[in-house]
Amino acid sequence: MPTDLSAITPKLLAQGVITLRQHSVMPRLVNADFGVEAARKGAVIDVPVPTAMSSAAVEPAATAPALDGLAAASVPIAMDQWREAPFYLTDKDMLSVMDGAIPMQAAEAIKALANYVDAYLLGLYGGVSQAVGTAGTTPFGTDLAAITAARKVLSSASAPKTDRRFVMDPDAEANALMLRAFQDASFAGSAETIQEGDITRKLGFDWFMDQNVPLHVAGSVGGTAGTPTVLKAGAAAAAGATSLTVTCGATNALSLKAGDLLTIEHDDATYAVADAVTIAAGADGVVRLTAGLKQATAGGETLAVLGNHAVNLAFHRDAIAFANRPLVDAAEGLGSMIQSVTDPVSGLSLRLEVSREYKRTRWSYDILFGAALVRPELACRVLG
Repeated sequence: MPTDLSAITPKLLAQGVITLRQHSVMPRLVNADFGVEAARKGAVIDVPVPTAMSSAAVEPAATAPALDGLAAASVPIAMDQWREAPFYLTDKDMLSVMDGAIPMQAAEAIKALANYVDAYLLGLYGGVSQAVGTAGTTPFGTDLAAITAARKVLSSASAPKTDRRFVMDPDAEANALMLRAFQDASFAGSAETIQEGDITRKLGFDWFMDQNVPLHVAGSVGGTAGTPTVLKAGAAAAAGATSLTVTCGATNALSLKAGDLLTIEHDDATYAVADAVTIAAGADGVVRLTAGLKQATAGGETLAVLGNHAVNLAFHRDAIAFANRPLVDAAEGLGSMIQSVTDPVSGLSLRLEVSREYKRTRWSYDILFGAALVRPELACRVLG
């Protein structure tokens, strides 16, 4: 049996990166083009966001016109997610590493990290206010109307046609695979879905199934007959406003969670709640939104909240920014062996630390990353 841990560590690290690549869904689908410099927890990365602009008539002059309104915009991403998955290896396990196989316990450690990163990225849905489909009803039961509606939402937001993704839960995938568009090779133009069960690209989206798609458990606006929750009379809000003054009826209270989807009477849009808020029966309060109103309100309109729903997500890769940096290797002579590596395929970075404890050796993978929803207009919930 090899006793030189310096020979085992690089092999286990390389095998770990391959396993991480295989079990990661969302990190491969979002924008991760932010360099590979080593970082530490707490570091902040500024992600550039393009500024909308219009063309202008060319008028020759002695001096160039000023570039008004083109100030560079950026969204800060804090590298605040530092996760570890420790494990121990037996002598037999270390022999399998030298033979080119990753031990089961090491593989499970990698899966734990991959699931955390995946769930974290999907958990950014709270800022996505656009939604299609019916809350509580799995899409694709009879047709593909939900995905064509999501396509319309992204196209209306001028999302590029390339790099559009659709991530769905197992229930939505099961429904989709029952449709003729995917089962009939002559209709789909390919037998790939039938043979492999993978939808791949369809209707302008790359399709992926992800078991980590979250279920949003909604709050409520309460209310009994005759006492609905309404926007306060006389408290008009202009288009673009991000807060609503709400009045609760005498027999109901409002209790909203961050990420809830609201609808307003006479307005076809949906709006995501920015912060959890509770308003007592018979009282007034303010509800903050993640995006501005599409149309003005006069006051007195009825407010409603969409129910529990699986958050299948249609988005362009630029909607979410993901930064995963290699952690700095430890200095020599501190009693541990620490090495980092970056996967050239997925761009994911991983570090492996080996330390000796009482009569056994501790191994630990860790990962450092940060993420943010930087362009929510390029994403849409497909309710399930």
